Amino acid sequence: MRGHRKGDGGGGTWAHLSDDDLLEVRIRDLEVRIRGSALEPHIGRLHRELESRGLALRPPCYLAAEWLCPDGEAAIGIPFYLAHPRLMALEFRMMFEVEGGTRAWCMKLLRHEAGHAVDHAYGLHRRPDWRRVFGSPGTPYNPYFYKVDPVSKNFVRNVPDDYAQSHPYEDFAETFAVWLQPNSLWRTRYAGWPAMRKLRFVDRLMHEIACRRPPRRKPRLQGQARLLQSTLRSYYERKSRRQRLEDLSLCVRELKAIFGASRAKTPGDAAAALIRRNKKLIVEAVAAWSGDRPGHVTRVVASLARIANEHRLVVRADPASTLVRFSTYVATLIVNRLRTHAYRPRK
Repeated sequence: MRGHRKGDGGGGTWAHLSDDDLLEVRIRDLEVRIRGSALEPHIGRLHRELESRGLALRPPCYLAAEWLCPDGEAAIGIPFYLAHPRLMALEFRMMFEVEGGTRAWCMKLLRHEAGHAVDHAYGLHRRPDWRRVFGSPGTPYNPYFYKVDPVSKNFVRNVPDDYAQSHPYEDFAETFAVWLQPNSLWRTRYAGWPAMRKLRFVDRLMHEIACRRPPRRKPRLQGQARLLQSTLRSYYERKSRRQRLEDLSLCVRELKAIFGASRAKTPGDAAAALIRRNKKLIVEAVAAWSGDRPGHVTRVVASLARIANEHRLVVRADPASTLVRFSTYVATLIVNRLRTHAYRPRK
């Protein structure tokens, strides 16, 4: 498509469509690309960081449905929506956050995925010393739901939600990302932490493989955006289902008590719009008060907002007081979950 602006990474007439119309466009028809987008300099920076550390690997990057490093491959998939500001805006509306939407966040994720790519290229996880430090790769894994100790010093902290605690693979990738980041001062920041053992291991391991070229093999690029036939609407329906918190489907009555059940006179009157505008404030407040992971709180807030949208709930009372009531309700659900493993007390 023609008519894209510099920095857009593609895009044509669809960039001016309403959200509802844009959701009917197939992902492959977006024709977004990395070249010319805001992603291009970030990828260049990643490759320079790898070079500065003496690593020969330059994992190719491509647009995909989500952040990933395909199993066994030394390549990095980047969500297609990061290639165009219009798609980033839609992502925020649908999911309440844009993973990798800032320069700093994007670089953290690129370094993380590069850690997986290095692991795959050199088969590091098959080494006995890797397993002694990080654990068994056969550990069960769910990237959306895992137990964490928010004060643990056994793990580094790179991307949100204590992701290093989710699985040994992620622990390695997070440790690699901290090691790779320029001026991270990891020797000072993690001094006295048990996680220092992992950082020193990665440092020794990377010096061992420095300048050693990995086997030459064209990587399999799983889930390329240019091949995805589904519409954006179908994409978000699947994405929402994957992250859906089933217990929250029972919260309709409480949400109706906080808001109201009738058609909004203007888009700004919709309960979902109020939640969307104040998402950051709600998540930060509830996470700080409850001690839960911001990512989990975000998913709870997003799920409740989708329920509010499905039932066409509106803001009847003063928006500020309604926001306080909603935030308190979210906090109650979170605390219930932390204490009883269920959002709503069992009868």
